[in-house]
Amino acid sequence: MNRVVVEKDSYYDSVFLMLINREVKQFAGVSEAVVAMATAMNLDLLGGMGFGGSMLTGATPNDLVIAVSGESEAVLDGAIEAAQRLLKDKRRQSASAAAYRPASLDAAVGMVDGANLVIISLPGAYAAREAAKALRHNLHVMLFSDNVPLEEEIRLKRLAADRGLLMMGPDCGTAIINGKPICFANLVRRGDIGIVAASGTGLQELSCSIDKLGSGISQAIGTGGRDLANPRVGGTMMLMGIEALAKDPDTRVIAVVSKPPAEEVAARVLEALKGTGKPCVVDFIGMSSTASSGNLFFASSLEEAAGMAVALSSGTRYTPQAFAMGASEISRLIEAESSRWGKDQTYLRGLFTGGTLADEALFLLDAPLGGVYSNNQPKKELRLDDPRTSVKHTIVDLGDDLFTVGRPHPMIDPQIRAERIDAESEDPEVALLLLDLVLGYGSHPDPGGAIVESLKRARAKAAARGGHLPVIASITGTPGDFQGLAVQRHTLEEAGCIVMPSNHQAGMLALRLLERR
Repeated sequence: MNRVVVEKDSYYDSVFLMLINREVKQFAGVSEAVVAMATAMNLDLLGGMGFGGSMLTGATPNDLVIAVSGESEAVLDGAIEAAQRLLKDKRRQSASAAAYRPASLDAAVGMVDGANLVIISLPGAYAAREAAKALRHNLHVMLFSDNVPLEEEIRLKRLAADRGLLMMGPDCGTAIINGKPICFANLVRRGDIGIVAASGTGLQELSCSIDKLGSGISQAIGTGGRDLANPRVGGTMMLMGIEALAKDPDTRVIAVVSKPPAEEVAARVLEALKGTGKPCVVDFIGMSSTASSGNLFFASSLEEAAGMAVALSSGTRYTPQAFAMGASEISRLIEAESSRWGKDQTYLRGLFTGGTLADEALFLLDAPLGGVYSNNQPKKELRLDDPRTSVKHTIVDLGDDLFTVGRPHPMIDPQIRAERIDAESEDPEVALLLLDLVLGYGSHPDPGGAIVESLKRARAKAAARGGHLPVIASITGTPGDFQGLAVQRHTLEEAGCIVMPSNHQAGMLALRLLERR
């Protein structure tokens, strides 16, 4: 049974609501819980979860929604009471701390001498207004918020360009400026490779791979995904980032990462890169590979982009390789994992927290496997009708808005993926799980530990059916990340997982395994 409570004119920070949502969901007898602001997107998603209709009539973005599904009226009473108690405590704490918190951008600027960058994380409906204020204060902006209207993004980026300022985002989750990781980013060494990226986890995977190869980052600028994908945005921040890195004496090599850009925008970006006079590596994920020419070098994966960039930086020759392991070790792994499959085990299930990493795996595996279903699939016939339910070969981006309404992003709260692993374990046709693990600032302190029990249960269920469930994972991170790269690897390997050196190698191993099938 369901119940919805709407509290009028009660605004709360989205991160705080996510934490409350997590606590309410753990209440005994509760099967689903959402504590969120009644934005248009949230209302639409709530409707899809069975909380629509008259229960939400008249709710506005200024109203708070508490929606709970549970096994009895008593459970619903207790869960809603718990949510309201937590909200009341938050109001009390906020009132006592108000004297220490600036209530406006103007007040915040006055408190920090010399600040020239502001990070904005507000509901999309309000974020653009604050971003415009920051730009008029001559502050660079990192706009973490999503759901900012396209027209507002265009207006903000034109304003920023006129003032010579960076307007990273909206929906920009990662940057490394002057050696400082911002939002979702990793602790990488300084170096002479500059990155401009229209993808957050793409930037993370690239910068971590560069660090692993012994080189480092001068600057890493995020632009937000629509910067290249939408012709009207026109790559405004990508072009500004390229120009800045071209002028930067500490940047010797430039690397650009994006999901497939609009054709005319790609042409402008490539022309700008040619004009820098510096070696430039390009990875347009999902696009057909292009032969290198002049100072442009085209990569077919994030790992390859890192290898090319490091070779150009050091003046060495880049030699591509499918796997870091030797051929005999790969063959041994494939034989050991595939020989124990049950007769019904057929399909891949990729469960990703990083959207760009999900896309890289999707484009790698789609054609060889004869089609992969996904919520990110550009082919309409292979787009999942319900991303909560896998179909045949499936790769899911669990960071999609559908999964995060009222809940933290799965890089923050891995419970979303743990639940999906449990669900997939009930399907006797699942032959292989493919996962990413993203470390760094902003991410969960122990992402491997948070899913390892679900992985053990899934493998045990496959064994009980007379089969075997291989789990292939990659870890995006560096030894400097607070979660501990070695610790995370050990946690997964102790549970029987195969941990590959990169997302690309993990996908390649999955493909080789399934080809044996």
